[in-house]
Amino acid sequence: MTTNNTPDAFFWHRRDLRIDDNAGLWYALKNELSVQPIFVFDTDILEKLSEKNDRRVDFIHRRVSELKTAYRKVGGDLWVFYGTPVEILKTLIQTHRPRSIYTNSDYEPYARQRDAEVEKILLDKGIRFVAVKDHVIFDPREILKDDGRPYMVFTPYANKWHAMLDAYQMRSYPTLGYLNHLHQPTTVQSLITLQQIGFDATDINADTPTLPDPELLQHYQERRNFPAIEGTSRLSVHFRFGTISVRNAIRHALPHSHTWSNEMAWRDFYHTLLWHYPQHQKAFKPAYDRIPWRDAPEEFERWCSGNTGYALVDAGMRELNATGFMHNRVRMLTASFLTKHLLIDWRWGEDYFAKKLIDFDLAANNGGWQWA
Repeated sequence: MTTNNTPDAFFWHRRDLRIDDNAGLWYALKNELSVQPIFVFDTDILEKLSEKNDRRVDFIHRRVSELKTAYRKVGGDLWVFYGTPVEILKTLIQTHRPRSIYTNSDYEPYARQRDAEVEKILLDKGIRFVAVKDHVIFDPREILKDDGRPYMVFTPYANKWHAMLDAYQMRSYPTLGYLNHLHQPTTVQSLITLQQIGFDATDINADTPTLPDPELLQHYQERRNFPAIEGTSRLSVHFRFGTISVRNAIRHALPHSHTWSNEMAWRDFYHTLLWHYPQHQKAFKPAYDRIPWRDAPEEFERWCSGNTGYALVDAGMRELNATGFMHNRVRMLTASFLTKHLLIDWRWGEDYFAKKLIDFDLAANNGGWQWA
């Protein structure tokens, strides 16, 4: 572990707020002698959020604080910044002149554009940009049809996903064995507060995630569709922000529940669709863009507030507004009600869910609404 103030490389945390079994961090620590972890509160994202009591920002801030503490316990530190990633990285490379910047791949359209810009800047400076698969089991380019095109239907995709799933895809990345390659800065940076980035504390539960109980997994198939039963793992927010490893989860779940493991295939499927069809405001099937949606803002508002008069729909929407969570079956039901019963454009509902869900993931949210 080096003690000078200039690291050899940076590891850029994004949707991977953990140290253990972190693929990109493992590659960085294994290949470099002095790695400095960083995180950026991205103003390009934060400035688009309308509510200052956004649970997601509070969740991220709490987990970043815990991650910083974890690094400090082993002699390192997490440098946390507020601004645009491109400008932050420009300053870092000018000040420290690292050999490489490592990160884990992000498949959303904004992230792809941002990373392409970052990579160009780094390559012009002779600095390597290394992006590693970590957020999914299978990269969007790994499971394709024989003609090289993406699957548009889940079942054949899932069949191939399960056929290709093996120990290599589920392998662990033992980062803890390489922590001696962390950069040890001469001064410890204080953490920017939630208020300093323009947000307020909320009631979000940011407890450390635990893997689902084997009994829950064994009964998952018959219990998952009953919202009144605690039959799901509720790990979606942790998968979204990478506070738990998807590989660790699938290794744990596979012996107990094929159905639960299939949900991970759905997750990868949605990321594949978003990668190949990044124009997410358009329907995957062009015919659906010709549906004559009703312009009914008052009915939409009643749907948003949980005042439609349909008990299960209203219960789901009120839970979403109060907690940021909604059971997956209820998500499908409320989406179907909005689009098929009220004939209101699915994009209205998708946007509302995007503002409210603590586990909001563009790929899953867009894919679910397209399906509805």
